[in-house]
Amino acid sequence: MKGDAPLFAAIDLGSNAFRLMIGQSVRRNRQRVIQEVKTLREPVRLAEGLQAGALDELALDRGWQALARFGKKLRGFEAGRVRAVATSAVREAANAQLFLASAERHLGFRIDVLSGHEEARLVYAGVAHTVPGVEQTRLVVDIGGGSTELILGQGAQPLLTESIAIGSGTFGARYFPGGRITAQALLEAERVAVLQFEAVAAHYRAQGWQQVIGSSGTARMLAKVLKANGLNDFGQGGITYGGLLRLSLRLLEVGHVDQLRLAGLQRHRLGILPGGLAIMLAAFKVFGITGMLASEAGLRFGVLHGLMYKS
Repeated sequence: MKGDAPLFAAIDLGSNAFRLMIGQSVRRNRQRVIQEVKTLREPVRLAEGLQAGALDELALDRGWQALARFGKKLRGFEAGRVRAVATSAVREAANAQLFLASAERHLGFRIDVLSGHEEARLVYAGVAHTVPGVEQTRLVVDIGGGSTELILGQGAQPLLTESIAIGSGTFGARYFPGGRITAQALLEAERVAVLQFEAVAAHYRAQGWQQVIGSSGTARMLAKVLKANGLNDFGQGGITYGGLLRLSLRLLEVGHVDQLRLAGLQRHRLGILPGGLAIMLAAFKVFGITGMLASEAGLRFGVLHGLMYKS
């Protein structure tokens, strides 16, 4: 870490978890790149607290407490070096203003509620900054806790952006309550996701792409589990359609997430695995994907990129 490089911070108020990422701009191979310095994760489960369209008291409190802890880590940061963004759970909450007023007080910084298209653009900026492929047209699939962003881009430029209100957390609660997995639920979750993707797919297919990238926690989790358990086709990396189907069979064999014994799967990810898997299967099916590269970068890198290189 270079002590003289200024630090920047991105806070992502996601539907499953809140995350704080502190980074700095460093020179590597004659290019300026974002170097991660510290990352913190708080399992807030905000979407779980959306009752009748509003965040319940427990979810509000979990969110405020997490932001208070982040605020302590950010003491001494100038406002211009910090950006906090909220995504689908806050976007959809009827009492978002109640949450935000106290949230900003606890954090000590303003919080921007992103539209779906803004979120998609930031996701793409994060991916484009870290995954080489300047000339290639790329399809980026970002399955979050409460929404899924689809971005078609070339180089640093997003060409098409869509945000669809389906996510690993919300699908987990709707189709796999309490962690129970049935073939019927998996098929129904995938069917609903297919319908959502089909509504926008024609625009993407018309342009085409050379590379497919999965960003955010769901894609990274799936890639890690497929690799650690040897489920991909011919030992391939990333995510393959065959690997997703084999993982589906593993889930159906046990019937409950608590019974899963999979290498590389963290306990806090158990609840979002079935929903995330169903949505990813639907994306592969609708867009004709055979293989996908999983990217570490996503929304937080995009937020940091905006702070560092456009300020």
